[in-house]
Amino acid sequence: MKKVYIMSQVDEDKCIGDKICENVCPTGAIKVVKRKARVDESRCAACLKCLDMCNEGALRMVPRKQPLTMGVDPLDVDQDELQALCRRARFDPEDAICLCTLTTAKEVAAAILKGAKTPEEVTLMTGIRTSCGMWCMAPILRLLKARGLDIVPPKGYRWYDVDANLWDISEAVSKKYPEYCFEEDKKFYDEDMLDNLISMLT
Repeated sequence: MKKVYIMSQVDEDKCIGDKICENVCPTGAIKVVKRKARVDESRCAACLKCLDMCNEGALRMVPRKQPLTMGVDPLDVDQDELQALCRRARFDPEDAICLCTLTTAKEVAAAILKGAKTPEEVTLMTGIRTSCGMWCMAPILRLLKARGLDIVPPKGYRWYDVDANLWDISEAVSKKYPEYCFEEDKKFYDEDMLDNLISMLT
């Protein structure tokens, strides 16, 4: 659970409408209309990305009248569905998939099961991507795609597609480099042997 006490505000005299702020906003809170940025107060997570990227100094942070609460309780959704979605995305539900906010795979999965269909909606519901935002897009995309959603980045947005993982390695590559034991590792994971091995060692 995250509480946000400030929000972004635009100085229209300085704003040139270049859309940089719009393109870096992780919740879709900023839209440029008639060459001026507009902030949707209900969506601003105060991540400071717009402030950092605006070369004109047209943005500043101001106090909110009421704090914005971000967070999803994974217990609010069907636990079998949650486990299955995490499994399809190859995550343990307890995995922290955003190291800055410590958002877990089960929180993102719960947001998706509650209706989030885009990274912006996931961010608004959970608070993930509201800090550095460098590594957590790939896990979000993996979970959205595991749900069967076709995700296409909007023009100009700084999105990076799903990161390479064990299950993206083709059989041809596995055969070419047998010394890396890719297929064996897949088998260990799929049979829960890796989990059993870890539990024996701890």
